Amino acid sequence: METVISFLPKKLQEQFRRIPEALTAQIEELRVRVGRPLEIMVAGEPAFLPYTADSEDAQQLLNHLSHFSLYTVEEELRRGYITISGGHRVGLAGKVILENGRVKAIRDISSFNIRIARQKIGAAEKLMPSLYSNGWRHTMIIGAPQTGKTTLLRDMARIISTGSESMNIPPKKVGIVDERSEIAGCVNGIPQLEFGPRVDVLDGCPKAEGMMMLIRSMSPDVLVADEIGRNEDADAVLEAVNSGITMLITTHGHSLAEVKKRPFIAKILDMNIFERFVELNRAEGSNRVYRIIDGQGRVVNKDEVGNK
Repeated sequence: METVISFLPKKLQEQFRRIPEALTAQIEELRVRVGRPLEIMVAGEPAFLPYTADSEDAQQLLNHLSHFSLYTVEEELRRGYITISGGHRVGLAGKVILENGRVKAIRDISSFNIRIARQKIGAAEKLMPSLYSNGWRHTMIIGAPQTGKTTLLRDMARIISTGSESMNIPPKKVGIVDERSEIAGCVNGIPQLEFGPRVDVLDGCPKAEGMMMLIRSMSPDVLVADEIGRNEDADAVLEAVNSGITMLITTHGHSLAEVKKRPFIAKILDMNIFERFVELNRAEGSNRVYRIIDGQGRVVNKDEVGNK
């Protein structure tokens, strides 16, 4: 959290440092909007601070995020977010500049959404008996925003890469396609979070293309990707499985029944590849519950994942 605060202009730092330490540890997002009060998200609920950001605050924040060189973050501005040290991602909104019908950049930035990346070591350990049996099972994690999909995915990648002596699970090669720089939180291509010794990351690369690149170049045992949902993603998943690679992916949704209604996800599910589906839901504040469903639709396990 201190890393995030250090990027803020002095006036904003003063506001956020007034937040009680116990509350600071639970913050999921910091939002800075020109002409509006500062906002924090705690356990999925908004709270506002008694300070209204102005255009000078926004310009100073952008200068700090870009280290006073917008040229160096030109690609990030086109994608709409910047990843900073620690793996924290800063979403941007403002005036969009188009070129040939495609986004070229964002300027006159007036909104910043700083998503706090907290690696929760051990978050996936309780799931392991259901997801591993003489090898890792093809697994899809399903959840709405802020239910902890990426947190869980990140810890599963760490466990697969590291292995587990107590469970007699050997370490495997893990390839991560991190299109939004959110799973590994790479800065200059280097993951900022803990993943163990056998992880290779393609940062900022489109998922379908990245999966094919990793298959050809890094021969992973397990492929990890976040937010699957496009037609080309389904083709890449099939190619990976046909290459003998285990898939570990996430997708937006409240349940398996819901995601089956999405055409591109249905295409993946019709392949009958996935052996486990982990459903995440937020309940009672920051608690998340999950149930694990097998490929035949039977509930394998139901338990509480824990706090984000």
